[in-house]
Amino acid sequence: MSATVDFTQLVMAAGDAIVVSDAQGAITVWNPAAERMFGFAESEALGQSLDIIIPERQRQRHWDGYANTMRTGQTRYGSDVLRVPALHKDGHALSIAFTVALLTAPDGTVTGIVAIIRDESSRWAEERKLRRRLSELESASQ
Repeated sequence: MSATVDFTQLVMAAGDAIVVSDAQGAITVWNPAAERMFGFAESEALGQSLDIIIPERQRQRHWDGYANTMRTGQTRYGSDVLRVPALHKDGHALSIAFTVALLTAPDGTVTGIVAIIRDESSRWAEERKLRRRLSELESASQ
């Protein structure tokens, strides 16, 4: 039996942030999980540049990669998870992990990117704490 999927409902119900941006990097979809993660309401995010969640020091690298993906239609982050810093609306740093999917026109031209994003700030902080503790224990044993 085949079930019909309501894709709007799927995006709205997803626990991970789903952010879609057009070929120029303007946000066109921003689900409730993205609101919770980044602090921007959908009305604040739609139409804005992805710069609202990209730390200043990461922007050039991000846009270079974005332009390359738009030009070539290829990304390694469809299956490889990308872990990068991000920004919350209030300015605090986040550690996020995400994969992307490319949206294309019938002629194959890339028209946008879908990012499925998870906040890994707590996990990253815990790993940093564990690495620090391991280093302390190794130093003490020597």
